[in-house]
Order: sequence, then structure tokens, then C-alpha cells
Amino acid sequence: MQKLPRRFFQPLAAGAPEPYRELPVRIERMIHFVPPHNEKVRAKLPELIGQVDVLLGNLEDAIPADAKIEARRGFIALAKANDFGATGLWTRINALNSPWMLDDLLEVVGEVGDKLDVVMLPKVEGPWDIHYVDQLLAQLEARHGVKKPILVHAILETAEGVKNVEEIAAASPRMHGMSLGPADLAASRGMKTTRVGGGHPEYKIVADPAEGGGGRASAQQDLWHYTIARMVDACLANGLKAFYGPFGDFSDPLACEVQFRNAFLMGCAGAWSLHPSQIAIAKKVFAPDPAEVAFAKRILEAMPDGTGAVMLDGKMQDDATWKQARVIVDLATQIARKDPAQAALYGL
Repeated sequence: MQKLPRRFFQPLAAGAPEPYRELPVRIERMIHFVPPHNEKVRAKLPELIGQVDVLLGNLEDAIPADAKIEARRGFIALAKANDFGATGLWTRINALNSPWMLDDLLEVVGEVGDKLDVVMLPKVEGPWDIHYVDQLLAQLEARHGVKKPILVHAILETAEGVKNVEEIAAASPRMHGMSLGPADLAASRGMKTTRVGGGHPEYKIVADPAEGGGGRASAQQDLWHYTIARMVDACLANGLKAFYGPFGDFSDPLACEVQFRNAFLMGCAGAWSLHPSQIAIAKKVFAPDPAEVAFAKRILEAMPDGTGAVMLDGKMQDDATWKQARVIVDLATQIARKDPAQAALYGL
């Protein structure tokens, strides 16, 4: 049962900050993962922070069980030691059914709650998971005097989570968005692949047989198209952001770029970068092409109030294409504010 609309934006604990009515405007082309228990990685953060849109301290998968506490302490240390400026600071906590999750939130919020922007929650199954974390965060914000609400980002990596994606998106005003978690989702669905994101050469279609025989053309298909589309619709219908998750093959930058671009075209705001080489790929992909921005600006200039219809370069533009152009120009403007090089390309 959902809350009454008038109560939806009330703080869940006395003294907790009021939830956001709208998400803060931020460019989040990549969520860059770092292992906080690694001292060498922490030492390089000052030069990395300015290169990424979001820096995420990972406490969950890829952190050995005997390094979980060290990773949590390392995240708190890096949060205290650095000024993040316009770069978002996130952490991925351990799953709700793990022995580490509760202390992840208790200690991180208690020590660096005012610096923390988003908590990424793995293996979300339904709105009940969000409700639990929502209430707990409000209690911790109130206890520690945190001034701004800490947002929640859900990872879709179980069949149950995908089934409940619309309810998850609408569960709380604390929701920031969602990411596709292809590896765990593949296992949950019983999919026959060991790849982390991307396509599969055996997931394909073939052309009809040609008359007289001969070879048949084939094309590899996208295993994740359906899930990304559902995630994007659920997120955007609720004012949230959708993200492609990890692409695990660092040796294949072209495939990574193609997968990221498919997600961008479908409506995703960004993707995870697990390796420094993927930062540049995300910056390139999750930004509109300068020529497309220039054409979108012409549409807006030709239709200042967004009504009617005009012809540009032999193509009709109307209120629907005006809305498309507005999306592109607004995104380019946000990127230009953060990235001087892109601003020059866009003429903004």
C-alpha cells in the first residue's frame, strides 16, 4: 500500500532533512568504481576526482570477505581526506542479506554522511528493500545531523527485481535511479553466459536462405535490450536516471563503446567505469554529437515557443521534434558547464 501523496515527501524521522522534490542537476556520465581497501588507489584519488563525474567506493562484490571491514574504513578515510567539488561521492554497500550491510550504513553515515551523495543498493528485489533503507537512512541522518538527504540507487540484478521495476522506481522520493547488473541478473535468470555485460555471439538472427544456396547473413543481438528498456521507462516515468552497469571485457573497447552507445540512445544517463580506460569511453558516448546539438539548436531557434511546424533542410519539425531537440540541448548545456572542451565543441 502506497503512502498518501501529501505524506510522500515528509521526512521519515524527526530531524531528518526533507526529501528532494526533484533530483539535483548533475552530469553523471560515468560512475567510476574504486576499491577503497587499496591504499595505492586511495593515494591516486586527488588526480582522479576531477576526471570523473561520480566516484564510487565499492564495498560489495569484488571486495574479498576478509577485506570488507578494511574497505569500509578505507572509504570513510578517502571521503574525509578529499574535496570532491562537483564530483559525486557514492558508495555501493553490501546486500541486505549480508552480515556487513548494517555496519556499512551505520559507520559511513555516522562518519561522512554530509559528504555522501548516493548509496547504491545491490540486488534490490522490490519496494520493500527501498522502504527499509529509506527509513534507516532517515534515522541515521537525524541522529548525526546530516543536512541533505542521501539518495538511493538500486541495481537491477535479479529476476524478481526486474519484475518489480516500476514499484521500485516509485518506492521513495529518496530514489536516484537504477543500474543494470548483468552478471548477477544472468545467473538469476538462468541465462547461459559468463560475460559481464555486452552481447553474445550465439544470440543472433539469421537471414532467410538465399535462392540457389550460399551463405546466410547473421547479426548478433543485444541480450539486454528488453531489460534496459523496462528500466528506462520505469526510471524516466518517475523522474529518475537509468544507467548501464558494468562492461567487464577491458580488452575490447569497441564493444564497450557500442554497448554504452546503445544504452545512451535508449535513454540511459551514464554507465559504470570499472577501469580507467572506460572513463574516456563514457565521456565520449554519454554526450550528444556536436552536429546533432547544432541542428537541435536550429530547431529551437526556428520554433521559439515549441508550437507549429517548420521545414529545416527538407525535413518537417513540429512540437514533438522540438521536445527531442530540447532534451539534446539541455544535456549539452549541462555537460558544457562541467567540461570546457565540450563547451567549445557545442558553441555553448
